[in-house]
Amino acid sequence: MGFGSSKVIVAIFLLACFCIDFRASSIDTITSSQFIKDPEFVVSPGNTFKLGFFSPVNSTNRYVGIWYYENPMFTPIWIANRNKPLNDSSGIMKVYEDGNLVVLNGNGEVLWSSSVSTRVDNSSAELTDVGDLVLRDNNNGNIIWESFQHPGDSFVSSMKLTANQRTQEKILLTSWKEPSDPSIGSFSAGIDVFEIPQFFIWKGNRPYWRSGQWNRRIFIGVPGMSSGYLDGFLLEGDRSSGNFSFRFTYIDKSHPNIFVLSPEGKLIQKTWTNSPKSWQIDWQTPENECDIYGFCGEFGVCNPENSPVCSCLKGFEPKNADEWSRGNWTGGCVRSRLLQCERIITGDEAGKYDEFSKLETVKVPDLAYWSPSLEQECKDNCLNNCSCIAYSYFSDVGCMSWTGNLIDIQKFSSGGADLYIRLAYSELDNDRNLKVIIGIAVVIGVITISIFAFFMWRSMAKYKERRRKNREMLLVNSNENHPTFSDVNMLVDSIDKVKLQELPVFNLQKLALATGNFDVANKLGQGGFGPVYKGKLK
Repeated sequence: MGFGSSKVIVAIFLLACFCIDFRASSIDTITSSQFIKDPEFVVSPGNTFKLGFFSPVNSTNRYVGIWYYENPMFTPIWIANRNKPLNDSSGIMKVYEDGNLVVLNGNGEVLWSSSVSTRVDNSSAELTDVGDLVLRDNNNGNIIWESFQHPGDSFVSSMKLTANQRTQEKILLTSWKEPSDPSIGSFSAGIDVFEIPQFFIWKGNRPYWRSGQWNRRIFIGVPGMSSGYLDGFLLEGDRSSGNFSFRFTYIDKSHPNIFVLSPEGKLIQKTWTNSPKSWQIDWQTPENECDIYGFCGEFGVCNPENSPVCSCLKGFEPKNADEWSRGNWTGGCVRSRLLQCERIITGDEAGKYDEFSKLETVKVPDLAYWSPSLEQECKDNCLNNCSCIAYSYFSDVGCMSWTGNLIDIQKFSSGGADLYIRLAYSELDNDRNLKVIIGIAVVIGVITISIFAFFMWRSMAKYKERRRKNREMLLVNSNENHPTFSDVNMLVDSIDKVKLQELPVFNLQKLALATGNFDVANKLGQGGFGPVYKGKLK
């Protein structure tokens, strides 16, 4: 083989390597003939997201997932075959003959499919710059499937979580089973609409955490959620159709935000930082035991700053006192006294009308009924309806009322809403009596202080008047040989400083008479306290 032939072989080899590398890094569309095989990948047009094969930390299983292109930590936002992993690197992702997007193993077995029921002869899949994997019918350009409609554990910008109030169909996040196992775990999260939209985390079929009601800007049961604009949340809905959707956006594209539902049931907000390149946790919930749904049972209120954290609402008592004392609060509380409405129904002795007790700054209970009533109408309508046991009015939400048991109430140090709980009139008597007692005590205290101040003022006035008269008398009786006015002042001030109970006290007139009106002949001398005289008393 000559030198020229060797150059041709080298050129062909380099070209082949270039083509392989070009195919692995530049492919942006998957078709039946153009597919990716482990470890090949697809990149979105703006180099924002990447679709390819990966293994979770501490696992050798292979999955097809989507993650941020510049994220070296392999934190996938979506996984195709999460419940059927590959056990080797023989995996392929392609468009199948029926038009579906599939993941195959080395034996050609379908481990995952987009499962579009209608056959499409010509379709292709593309990864977009928002992280959505889209399958299109190339005959008409319509989207027939997309990964955003089938999310995993991650909620990213432009993705929508939806709920239909009528059919109860939902698009939800689902947690991983373990940090190294992305198969579907015990927790799910998304929007629920009873009357007012709320965000929930469920453990199985039971609520695990609840955001509180949406007020068109924020969820009022999440402390610190100041504004929808800053947090970027948008919840849209149509009561006539029953369809509601929730999404978020972020302004700073260089620092993406993502919400992840952890295997432990925590909803975690993360922000990507460039220095160092890592995900920083900004917020997570549940944060404490009071965040757990219904932790204190029905008619119980949870306050993480108290010990114990659970207490019964005013007018209620533990349903099981023994369990309550042992720290088992799930049994909740029951009403201590019958309401007037209940007395009428049972035929018991009639009492005064029920009234409301105010509980400030709380996460109001779940299962609220909504009405467009104004605040006073909200109160009156609840009071006139024997089935209504509580109400709350919050700006941009409107009137909320409850007819069933009150569940999942949490006390906040600030924020939240005010809850008005219907109580028997007798339950409020103690409050009224206490207010009367406090009022009377305050009035008596004010009067007592006023009288004391008056007598103190009067005593001081008399004392000052006596001093003035004494000084005037000394001044009148003095002459050029007598003590000066400054001497008298020094004498009087000095006397003021002496404890009078330790010395005999004499009338000034008697002293003047005894000393011959302070005659110089009777002067003995003069010291620091002034002149000293001798005299003879009668």
